[in-house]
Amino acid sequence: MSASEIKALLDEQGRVFEAFKAAFDEKHGQNAEEIGKLNGELDRLADRLDETRAAMRRSAIAEVADQVPSSPERKAFTQFLKKGKENVGPEELKVLLLSDDTAGGYLAPSEMVHEIIKGEAELSPMRQVARVRQTTARTLEIPRRSGQFSAVWTGEIETRSETEGLAWGLEEIPTHELTAEVYLSQQMLEDSAVDIEMELTEEFAERFAVAEGAAIVLGNGVKKPEGFLDHPDVAESASGSAAGIADAAGQANGLISLYHDVKTAYARNGTWLLNRFTLGEVRKLKDANDAYIWQPGLSEGVPNTILGAPYVEVPDMPDVAADAHPIAFGDWRRAYVIVDRITMSVLRDPFTRGSQGQVKFLARRRVGGQVVLAEAIRKLKVGT
Repeated sequence: MSASEIKALLDEQGRVFEAFKAAFDEKHGQNAEEIGKLNGELDRLADRLDETRAAMRRSAIAEVADQVPSSPERKAFTQFLKKGKENVGPEELKVLLLSDDTAGGYLAPSEMVHEIIKGEAELSPMRQVARVRQTTARTLEIPRRSGQFSAVWTGEIETRSETEGLAWGLEEIPTHELTAEVYLSQQMLEDSAVDIEMELTEEFAERFAVAEGAAIVLGNGVKKPEGFLDHPDVAESASGSAAGIADAAGQANGLISLYHDVKTAYARNGTWLLNRFTLGEVRKLKDANDAYIWQPGLSEGVPNTILGAPYVEVPDMPDVAADAHPIAFGDWRRAYVIVDRITMSVLRDPFTRGSQGQVKFLARRRVGGQVVLAEAIRKLKVGT
C-alpha cells in the first residue's frame, strides 16, 4: 500500500470517528441506527489499518531477508541442515563454528541469528518498548542508585557540611535458557526448492516469541525472565469498579488516575499495554467532560492514543476481570530490561525419528529480563 493510500485510509477513519461522536452525543437518541452503522464502519477501518501495518512489517522483513548476501557461512550452514555433518565437505566445515563436535552441534551463522532476532522483535511487542541489552556473560550487571542526598542552603561564609545519603548498588539480571524443537521431514530437506533457513527461522522465532512474551508479563523469575505484573514493587491504581475498568458512573476515572499517578518524567515517555479485548472496552470510555479517551491518529505516522499516550497490544496481558491487572502504563525503557546472550546453537539429530523419515533440529538461546526501575510503571487493578 502506498503512502497516499495509507493517508486516505487514515483520513477516512478520522471522518467516520467524528461522525460517530456527533451521532452518539445527540441528546434524544433518535440516531441509534446511524450510531450502529458508524460504529461498525469505524471497527472495519481500524481492522484494515491493523492488517495494513502487519502487511507492511512482513513486507519489510521479507525485503531485508532478500537483500542479505549468501555468504560462505550461510551456504555451509544450509548444507549442514540439509545433509548433516557427515555429508558436508571439509572446506565447508571450516567456516562453521564448532559447538559440540561429539553431538554434531554447530552455531548458526550471523545472518541467521540476525533474522531470528528481528522476527522475534516483531512477534514479541515487549521488545518494541523495553530496553534490550546484549551480553556474553552469564549475567548482566547494571549500576543503580539506591540512595540520594538532599541539597542544603548555605550562607556566604558558613561551613559547608557533608550531605549524606548517596548510595549505589548493582542490579543483576541473569540469563535463562530457552529451547525449541522442530521436526522436518527428510523429503523436505532433500527438496532444493524449499528455503530451509526461512522455514526454521519462522518456527524458532514464533516459539521463542510466545514463551518470552508470556514470561516478561507473567513470569516468576524461576528459570525464566521476571514478569512485571506480579512484581511487588510495581504500584497499582484502582479502576473504581469491582468488575470493570469504568467506575460506577461509567467513566474512565480509574485510567485517568493511573496516568497521573505516574511521575511526569515517566509519563512523558509513557506507553499503555493492554490486550485487544481490553482495548475494545477502553474505546467505549469517556472522561468527565464527555470526551472519548481513545483518539485515532489522524495523520500518517501518528499513532492512536489513550489520554494522549500511545498504546501497544500485548496478547499476554490479562482480560478485564475482578482483581485482574488488564492495563499497565509507564516508561518501559526505563523500567524493564531484556538481556540477550545472542549466540544461538542448532543441533541436528537425524536418529531420534529417523525411522519416521524426520530430522530433529533443537535450537537454544539464553535470554533474561526483569524490572529495574519499578517507579517508572504502574498497573490498573480492577476493583474499588
